Amino acid sequence: MELENPYLIFLGDVPDALGAKTGLGIVDWRREWCVGQWRLDGCKADAGLPEMDAAEAARTGAKTMVVGAVNSGGQLPMHWVSSIVAALDAGMDVATGLHQKLADVPEIRDAAERNGRRLIDVRHSNEKFATGKGTKRPGKRLLTVGTDCSVGKKYTALALEKAMRDAGFDADFRATGQTGVFISGRGAAIDAVVADFISGAAEWISPAAEPDHWDLVEGQGSLFHPAFAGVSLGLLHGSQPDAFVVCHEPTRTKMRAVEHPLPSIREVIDLTIRCGSLTNPAIRCVGIAVNTAALDEAAARSLLDSLAGEHNLPATDPVRFGVDTIVAEIKTSFADA
Repeated sequence: MELENPYLIFLGDVPDALGAKTGLGIVDWRREWCVGQWRLDGCKADAGLPEMDAAEAARTGAKTMVVGAVNSGGQLPMHWVSSIVAALDAGMDVATGLHQKLADVPEIRDAAERNGRRLIDVRHSNEKFATGKGTKRPGKRLLTVGTDCSVGKKYTALALEKAMRDAGFDADFRATGQTGVFISGRGAAIDAVVADFISGAAEWISPAAEPDHWDLVEGQGSLFHPAFAGVSLGLLHGSQPDAFVVCHEPTRTKMRAVEHPLPSIREVIDLTIRCGSLTNPAIRCVGIAVNTAALDEAAARSLLDSLAGEHNLPATDPVRFGVDTIVAEIKTSFADA
């Protein structure tokens, strides 16, 4: 899969920033690839890019319009079709991370054919995955896990990749979601893999490596989420992590899109170790990553200090305060490994 940049980021009319997390994530980590954003009336997300439609973006040099909005179930809203057709007519490819394939919509398929443009469905891999084997393989792996969906697992893994490389580690981010694939240019959207092959896909994403190499595997969902726990468990078994970081959003009381209460960080640590030990008995937690965006700095630091003391682990906000404390814990914990 090769996407041509620069990108036009299409945000549609999503009701909040979480609905635009694909587009916002691309901008956060690859802003230099993005020429502008296209928002429809009522859009409540803003990536801070110049506003433009398809024709304006094409004149600016955009090569691909990325549908940077997501929704529950990953289906394409039909009132977005005309915008996608306009991008194709303007000479751009169109890429999406939705579950629904673009070519399944006749108007989009016809527009791509008449303009000779590509439709890129990042969630649909051409790779044929095997079932998971659970055999220990060389190299080291870290998985980000969560108390819920959309709590910063991808951002934490990307921040760890950068910080670990800066500290001299041989480390690579491994994408398991559509936004991560857009950012890294490789990986597989694990939630689109047939259930029997999820752990095998995770083994493929983080293959055997040199003993001191680290794969930073992007987590998905939560072991406690009634909708997505199956994906989370398969990813845990297949990635076979030596280490994991728990990601958390402290202002939530219920899990996203359901009525179930948010689990505690301790519950997540204990269940991750219990389930993860099936394929790696030495699995251990090395830190807590907290999204403190809703807190002022004093409250954020107070919460992080409290969590660090409670769990005897480094606790930080990767975006706000960096991840050096977690990297130091990794260095100490695996010094003799």
